[in-house]
Amino acid sequence: MHHPAMANTLIEQLKFNSDGLIPAIVQEQGSGRVLMMAWMNRASLEKTIETGKTHFWSRSRQKFWMKGESSGHTQAVRDIAIDCDGDTLLIQVHQTGAACHEGYQSCFFRSMTGPGQCTQITEPRLVDPDEVYGKK
Repeated sequence: MHHPAMANTLIEQLKFNSDGLIPAIVQEQGSGRVLMMAWMNRASLEKTIETGKTHFWSRSRQKFWMKGESSGHTQAVRDIAIDCDGDTLLIQVHQTGAACHEGYQSCFFRSMTGPGQCTQITEPRLVDPDEVYGKK
């Protein structure tokens, strides 16, 4: 992961969107569970490769951030794959703690109960986000 030449080779194959971003799907390597989707720019991808920890670009906050920087719930990168079009990343990680800022293992903790019906929570909450991040 920590090799500059590898970073350049990987990045040269990518198609960033007009905002200079690429979607990154984050998956738990052992279980295959999709944990989250976030956006990366070139700098956050370079930092991810350099450090072995996931870094992203927040569109809402217009800010570079490392997963777990405030919660301690970090992601150790195990593999970075590129889709066939070069416009989406699949990052396999070892997740420490909850991936979701709402305290769940995965950001995908709600499922529809039926066509056009309500959603239900499908997994237990691991942590109370107020305790991790402080009350808003």
